[in-house]
This record gives sequence, structure tokens and C-alpha cells, in this order.
Amino acid sequence: MTNNKNIQTLIAERAAKELTERSIVNLGIGIPTLVAKYIDSDLVQFHTENGLLGVTDVDEEQIDPNLVNAGKLPVGQAMGASFFNSADSFGMIRGGHVDVAILGVLQVDAQGRIANWAVPGKNIIGVGGAMDLLVGAKKVIVTTTHTSKDGKSKLLQECTYPITSTRSVDIIITELAVFHVKNKTLHLVELMPGVTLEQVTQHTEAAFVNDLEGSFVS
Repeated sequence: MTNNKNIQTLIAERAAKELTERSIVNLGIGIPTLVAKYIDSDLVQFHTENGLLGVTDVDEEQIDPNLVNAGKLPVGQAMGASFFNSADSFGMIRGGHVDVAILGVLQVDAQGRIANWAVPGKNIIGVGGAMDLLVGAKKVIVTTTHTSKDGKSKLLQECTYPITSTRSVDIIITELAVFHVKNKTLHLVELMPGVTLEQVTQHTEAAFVNDLEGSFVS
């Protein structure tokens, strides 16, 4: 799998399988925004920090320039959608009313803590609602490519970028594997189609427990 678009699709489709009906789900920037395409049920409600519950895709000919998500991308509104102040939106997050947050990351460490808001010496988009979502969302799923553009692992023993929160995420999904985070330890629970354990081990710097074989990999 060398095509980046195919990789993103694979990750997004797998993440969609983690969502259940009657959930309120916040989608971060990047791969997370693709997840909604693979949800058939109208009973999953998508939330955005800038004040909309009931986010949907929108056709190009129906784009409203005033209707965007937190990443400033055009969105549509589902039947029965609600609009509200961004302060109320963050109140939902901090009050524990978002069931699942799906976030992109720059790095994730062996404890499941993520870095996704700052690269020292570079000007990037910033933290957005990630810190609040890590504190307030009931479940946090990470969707990311397993390695950076230069081939280095994004799953590190220790993050080299500033971490976003001390909270560990719950699930990490890449194009190579799925990890669950239990007691601040990564557990390999699934290999993606066509991927071998050797490939995962080769591209993962962080230590993890191999639940497929009941062994520890460092």
C-alpha cells in the first residue's frame, strides 16, 4: 500500500467499525474527517467544536461558505441538526457529553499519550479542541499513518514533541495495525490485511504487548 489516499481510506474504514449507534462523535482534522463516509446509520451524530451537532458531508453544488467544521472545511447539516455557540460546544466536551473523539496525531508514546498540536520551530495550526477532547470525551481513538513522511515511526517510546494531554488514548489505528491502550501500555490486537507482525515490529519504536501471541515486544 503505497498510495496515501488508499492508506487513509483503510484507516478511516477501520475506525468507523469502532462507532456504535446513538453515539455523539467528534472528528478531528485529517483522516478523522473521512470516517463519516463509512457510517450508514443516522443514529451516529457528528459534532464539531465550532457549534454544530449533526454534521454531514455536502455536495460541491450545495456548499454554504458560512457552514464549516472546526477545520474550516465545508460541511452539511443532517435533518434535526442543532447549532449553538462554540462556548456551549466546549461545554458539551468538558461536561462529558461527547462519546467518542477521533483524533489525528503527530506522535504517540508507549503510554498512549499523544502529541498533535505543536512542532518545535514550526508554525502549525495549533491545539484546537484536542486538549479538551482528551479530557472530556468518554473514548478517544487515534487514526494515523504508522510512519512519518521520512519513514520514521510515529509510535515512539517517548514523544519528542509537546504532548497534548497526560490522558492516554483508548485505541490507535494505523495502516499496519490496531492497538488498544490498557493500563498505559500498548497492546497489539489486530494486524491490517496483508500485514505481518514483522512489519509492525520493524516500524514501531514503542514497546508493546503482542496480544496476538501473548508476548512483549520492545
